[in-house]
Amino acid sequence: MSNTQHQNDIIEVPSEDLPVHCPGPHTPLWNMHPRVFIDTSKTGEASCPYCGTTYKVIGDHSHH
Repeated sequence: MSNTQHQNDIIEVPSEDLPVHCPGPHTPLWNMHPRVFIDTSKTGEASCPYCGTTYKVIGDHSHH
């Protein structure tokens, strides 16, 4: 079994929930890593440098 379960996952985040951070509140304890904030301001999506999870902002992301 791979330890990178979240790799290639895409999590949609409403624009009102910005800023985005990883790991999120539903990440299993075995897959925790240091909390990092994900900069989605340029394209509306970005990936976590630790686990590869991609976060995609839904709604207007240009104001955050």
